[in-house]
Amino acid sequence: MDDEEQQQKPRRRGIYLLPNLFTTAGLFAGFYAIVAAMSGNFETAAIAIFVAMVMDGIDGRVARLTHTASEFGVEYDSLSDMVCFGLAPALIVFEWALRSMIEQGWMWSKLGWLAAFVYTAGAALRLARFNTQVGTADKRYFQGLPSPSAAGVLAGLIWFSEDNGLDGSDMWVVGALLAASLGALMVSNVRYYSFKEVDFKNRVPFFTLIMMVLLFVVVSSHPPSVLFFGFLLYAISGPVLTLYQIRQRRRQRKLQQ
Repeated sequence: MDDEEQQQKPRRRGIYLLPNLFTTAGLFAGFYAIVAAMSGNFETAAIAIFVAMVMDGIDGRVARLTHTASEFGVEYDSLSDMVCFGLAPALIVFEWALRSMIEQGWMWSKLGWLAAFVYTAGAALRLARFNTQVGTADKRYFQGLPSPSAAGVLAGLIWFSEDNGLDGSDMWVVGALLAASLGALMVSNVRYYSFKEVDFKNRVPFFTLIMMVLLFVVVSSHPPSVLFFGFLLYAISGPVLTLYQIRQRRRQRKLQQ
């Protein structure tokens, strides 16, 4: 009877601590970014978004390397991404630049918070679509701009502007256009290279290590400029890649005809 009772007794369920600690650290950074923006510390808020991005890049890889991936971790990471890369960047750019659009008239003020909402809604829809296509999508490419990259563009804009003495009230046109455009790119069918083919577990050529060192050197030379223009180029690369692939397909069809 004792053996039968032990078999019938439900197992204790828990969560893996290590990867979820990184997810929690990223969530804290996203929340702190919102608090910093509400206090007018926009440069600190932008930096916090990039910290959240680093934590988001670590947690999944830690889970895979330590074999601690779980359904709970996937859902928790998705909710954290919505806060860090969907809600926080929209609120920060609204407080930094779009709120000042009220000075241009009531119509412009409406367009300001609508641009921020388009970004937030785009991030939510992007994450929902990504979660439903995990098992079927081509791992080499993302469908639509990834939300961390979109957040990197907005946070980079704020950090770059603050570093160069540009006030948010003077950048409201750029902020509104970028927020709305990034929201549209996130829900688009534009393809972006995922970099998921990079192997972190097995041996790689020595040249790869040299390139990684050079990347750190370039970023550390002037983080506001490098991060902003780097993420902006990545956001532009999707439409360019998609147009190139469309042209290639048309050429192949003409040759076949």
